[in-house]
Amino acid sequence: MSPKATQAITASPDFRMMVQIDMEMANFNSNWTHCDCIATYVARTISHNRPDSVLFSNLFSSALNELLEITFRTRHTGGTLGCKISRHGNIDRVALTFTCREDERRFFEHAVARIPSGDREADYLSSLSGDVGPSRDMLLLELAVSYNAAINLEVHDDDTITLVVDLPLGGLTH
Repeated sequence: MSPKATQAITASPDFRMMVQIDMEMANFNSNWTHCDCIATYVARTISHNRPDSVLFSNLFSSALNELLEITFRTRHTGGTLGCKISRHGNIDRVALTFTCREDERRFFEHAVARIPSGDREADYLSSLSGDVGPSRDMLLLELAVSYNAAINLEVHDDDTITLVVDLPLGGLTH
């Protein structure tokens, strides 16, 4: 996927920017609890106008925490973690931009490409019940299956990627 073709994903005029957090990767990776703290803060911040704000906040916080943990596991300490949250109707978009090594980029490319192909639920269950334990891409599959998330990847020229996840959680009422 070329950077030019993917620019439309995060720069879509239909989505309205709500929150942006930028943090040095070295600081982010210094403490695992940053994932939960950021996820909880952002979820509470953007849930105020949803029909069931407590349910929405809990679900969004769980999904964002998983995404931040995926980023944390790259253990790359250079660059900046950019976390942008935008909204269009009932869909909340999470765009995480971070620097990673080439092997990590290839992992993300493979994992994201695998999601729309085949049977996501079967792939997810297979990932959970593997002989050697769950595969690394299980978290992305779980978001696609459990949250009906659309997941895309933007690859940039400077060793950074942007993981773009659309979560259709806004219409939840109970």
